[in-house]
Amino acid sequence: MSLSPIDLVVVIVYAIGIFGLAQWVSREKAGHTKNTSDYFLASKNLPWWAIGASLIAANISAEQIVGMSGSGYAIGLAIASYEWMAAATLLIVGKFFLPIFLRNEIYTMPQFLEKRYGTSIRTLMAVFWLALYVFVNLTSIIWLGSIAVNKVAGVDQTLALVILGAFALLYQLRGGLKAVALTDIVQVTLLVLGGLIVAWLTLGKIGGEGGVMAGWSKLTHELPGHFHMILKKGDPHYMDLPGLSVLIGGMWIANLSYWGFNQYIIQRALAAKSIGEAQKGVLFAAFLKLLMPLIIVLPGIAAVMLAPDLAKPDEAYPTMMRLLPTGLLGLVFAALIAAIIASTASKINSIATIFTLDLYAKFRRQPSAADSGSAGDEGHLVKVGRITAIVAIIIAILAARPLVGSSEQAFQFIQEFTGFFTPGITVIFLVGLFWKRANEAGAIAAAVSSVVLSYVLKLATPDLPFMDRMGVVFLAALALAVIVSLATPSRGDTDTIETRDVSYGTSTGFNVGALGVVLILIALYATWW
Repeated sequence: MSLSPIDLVVVIVYAIGIFGLAQWVSREKAGHTKNTSDYFLASKNLPWWAIGASLIAANISAEQIVGMSGSGYAIGLAIASYEWMAAATLLIVGKFFLPIFLRNEIYTMPQFLEKRYGTSIRTLMAVFWLALYVFVNLTSIIWLGSIAVNKVAGVDQTLALVILGAFALLYQLRGGLKAVALTDIVQVTLLVLGGLIVAWLTLGKIGGEGGVMAGWSKLTHELPGHFHMILKKGDPHYMDLPGLSVLIGGMWIANLSYWGFNQYIIQRALAAKSIGEAQKGVLFAAFLKLLMPLIIVLPGIAAVMLAPDLAKPDEAYPTMMRLLPTGLLGLVFAALIAAIIASTASKINSIATIFTLDLYAKFRRQPSAADSGSAGDEGHLVKVGRITAIVAIIIAILAARPLVGSSEQAFQFIQEFTGFFTPGITVIFLVGLFWKRANEAGAIAAAVSSVVLSYVLKLATPDLPFMDRMGVVFLAALALAVIVSLATPSRGDTDTIETRDVSYGTSTGFNVGALGVVLILIALYATWW
């Protein structure tokens, strides 16, 4: 399959438009040179709509659209718990985590760890996050994106890898986070519109003359097994989504780590104008999260009826795009590319941020404007960030095929791999935020034990779902962090995080919106229990 001339024109217009917009918002006033705060934190001036849109654009990429749609094809609506439970998690992040981060002027997660615990754990976790972002997340995004480009446009997959990586790099290279965040409202609008079109047309195809509603009715009646949110033991996919663990178990650990302590995500909120703007931004993102399964999972389920003999589940979404007429295919393809480019650019920027500010600047003992208010050699650090971005995308392009290409369901591969680390990360941050007695020794013990225990349990209990394994490892790492912290001296001089004057109060608008999100979630799970 290849794009028609009209579809190709639509895609080219999108590419030129979004690149031009990114460069336009990246411009600086005459005489002003970008410093690290400008480049990595968008001058700490993002409004709520940019924060909310950028959170979703950073999150929803090929690994969600292609990967989660593939899991919808294989598993069903239950995979939507990753989206819907994320909406609830965002409310917690906005109310309890962001007030502490913004009060203490945090710009990277490793920086928080140093201010709370000490220098060793900052370096340890910075190296870990860099490895994870480059070799797992970034490779997965561009690999799954290249599958979509290959299936829909007929472009050679290796060439697609290079094009996607290069465009995402150039798109954000000049402006940094500001270029990414302020264009993401366009990306998200296109993503939602494109996804709704695919869902509408797939249901219409199933419904025939009866239309979309008939298609929905037929889909739910003929594939009842694909419309259970809570899988029971004995279900062939119970190992991926083990029953109530999605509501009261391991999924919370994964979500808190991803939405609360993940540089790639939280960086947008850290760049907010104020705590109020940050909280409105995460609330906006929570409502968008409620909509995502309709855009991502539903086409995958529909593909079970429309394309039952796919070689791999991850081919579901690109295959459904083939139903689109000329012109609309170009629009939806542009939406898919928008999601891939936005997420890739966000990941590249976070990799550059962590390497430059948490490793390079600290190793050189070179203060930055974002770190201490010192001007330092800001131009040099921004240049290092740009070089880091180039190196990161080259490594990801070269590593994508050997690392991700052999996976049947890339989304599940990502979740299980990161599950080795997320229990320890969640423990480190939770005790760091809310228990003053926690110290660096306890934090390092939690981090190391998370990986070791996860690996041991995977070998010793192969029948234990990875989500339940995360829950067990979280409790063990938490106990170890508490024991080691109490058994070792507390160094008060290493803890410079201020929490005594932090207010957890939220506006009436946030409270009403949060209640709305919770009520919608209750209704969704009650309907498809």
